[in-house]
Amino acid sequence: MNSPAIAQAPILTQPPSPPTELLERARERLRQSPRSPSQLEPSAAFTNYRLGPGDSLFVNVLRFPDLTFQNTIDLEGNLIVPLVGAMTLEGLTLPEAREQIRLALDRYVVNPQVDVILVAQRPVQVTILGEVVRPGLYPLAAPQLSTALISAGGTTALADLRTVRVRRQQDGELAEQDVDLFTPLATASPVPDLQLADGDTIVVPTLTANQGYDRNLAARSTLAQPQIRIRVLNYAAGSRGGGSFGVIQVPNGSSFLDALAASSVDLSNADLRNVALIRFDVQQGRAVARELDGKTAILGDASENPILADNDVIVVGRNLVARVTYALNTFTQPFRDILGFVLFFQSLVDSASNLFQPSGNN
Repeated sequence: MNSPAIAQAPILTQPPSPPTELLERARERLRQSPRSPSQLEPSAAFTNYRLGPGDSLFVNVLRFPDLTFQNTIDLEGNLIVPLVGAMTLEGLTLPEAREQIRLALDRYVVNPQVDVILVAQRPVQVTILGEVVRPGLYPLAAPQLSTALISAGGTTALADLRTVRVRRQQDGELAEQDVDLFTPLATASPVPDLQLADGDTIVVPTLTANQGYDRNLAARSTLAQPQIRIRVLNYAAGSRGGGSFGVIQVPNGSSFLDALAASSVDLSNADLRNVALIRFDVQQGRAVARELDGKTAILGDASENPILADNDVIVVGRNLVARVTYALNTFTQPFRDILGFVLFFQSLVDSASNLFQPSGNN
């Protein structure tokens, strides 16, 4: 028989630190680790907004109120200007558009002073890839980076928010900008104000090293997926759990005890001394299990109350833990992805009618 598909490994063994301590640690790391120039100084491709069809402009001509107007750039990239007619503004920055309008009006009035204000930015479509819940193409009414991530269902537990990359094609060249979204979370500072443009591609990288990165803080942020799914296997799961196998949804960043409270496990009768937390490890392509003592967790031991991740499986009861562990150990092929991990547990429940039949104590 090949190597077993389950490994005993710790899952978030360190107890969570108080929020104030996490904040001070993050600030100290920031003082010691200078940020890269790409994070501090966005290139011109990301700071100079280019006008396009759908942008609404307010043009104020001082001393000539009859020439002041508000209009929208049409599908051909033109703006209708009083006295002048249609002017092509597509691809210009606001200062460039202001100068073009000033020069055009200068043929009709003496020394026009023109101000151009972007009243409403056109909707944009961006592609979001990487560690988000639903990668794909998204139309955005508000072209902010945070809005884009939320539209894609939020970031996953494996996302590295320190180097979210935005790619943009402009004038036939590819420009890239790395944006640090984690530091604002750790220091309670404003999120970088990067305006997205139509056709941008956003790539959320996979976390490769935990050093200096608080996954629990990221999970509790508004950028992460708001809800995670937890599967609870128990001898008497009750009506919400379908009798023996329940899928519950809890807020991202919830702990083991939060999931127990949200499930229909009878805490007074369940064998909480013998609990297994099973998680899919992407790097290994296999299930990783950790034994938990729920009674100790209830009494306040934070090391027995880990933070959960999406699609974690909680197994309650000594005999049930042994049976699930045996089933995983006899399944020798690695899981290709999280879907295979989820389907394994679903098929385990569907095919083994006696899996949840108690034999002795729990």
